Parts: sequence; structure tokens; C-alpha cells
Amino acid sequence: MSIRPHQLEFDRGVDLFNRACFFEAHEVLEDIWRSVGRGEPARRHWQGLVQLAVAFHHQSTGNFLGARSVMERGLRNLHGGEQTFPDLDLDRLRTDLTAWREFLKEERAKTIKSRLRRRTTPRLPKIIAREPDR
Repeated sequence: MSIRPHQLEFDRGVDLFNRACFFEAHEVLEDIWRSVGRGEPARRHWQGLVQLAVAFHHQSTGNFLGARSVMERGLRNLHGGEQTFPDLDLDRLRTDLTAWREFLKEERAKTIKSRLRRRTTPRLPKIIAREPDR
């Protein structure tokens, strides 16, 4: 399944994600995900994007355990997503999420150990287009 039939909704979902409106981004992207046939490999990739939006919504409410868990599932579901989203720079997104994975792991440990010194929050990731091949 290509993005084309859902281009306007997709663009809106990505814009919401990139403006840190994660709950709203999840709602828009989830509507697209639901329209993808259950047997299509792209369905898992769409679910991965939805899960990343959910992860950052959880993070914004202080649910670090939920954020980390959903982020891990989202990253697994985006594996191979270059086929579904050929215009997105998923490598950069994965790289940007590396710092978040570590941050969320440490925040979870701090919660358990009664919140020691607060670490600087990493820069929020963006879903961006790939650079054209030169």
C-alpha cells in the first residue's frame, strides 16, 4: 500500500508529530493504519508510526515505562519501513530515537530510585524526508 491515497492525512499526521502534538498525530495516523488490509506488510509499518506518536504522548504525561515499551514496539514495527515510506529518512529517525531510548531507560530507573538529579531531555525527533540521492 502506498501513501498516495492517504497523502493529505499522512502529511497532517507528520506535521502534528513534528509540532509535538503527539496525541493528535496518533489519532490521524491510526485512521490510516486501520484502513490498511490486515495481510499487507505496510500495516505493520503504519502501526510503527502510530506507536511512536503514542510513545511520545506517554512521555509527555510522565509515563516513562509506557513510553519506552511502546517506542520499542514501534521501532520493531518500522523495521523494513523504507518500502512503505521511501521518502522518509527512517535512518535519521532511528538515530534520533537512540538518545530517547537511553533517556527513557534512565528516567524509569530514577523513578524507581526516587528521582535523583533530572537529566536533560533529548531533542524531540522529527519525521523528515530523505535527502535526494545525488
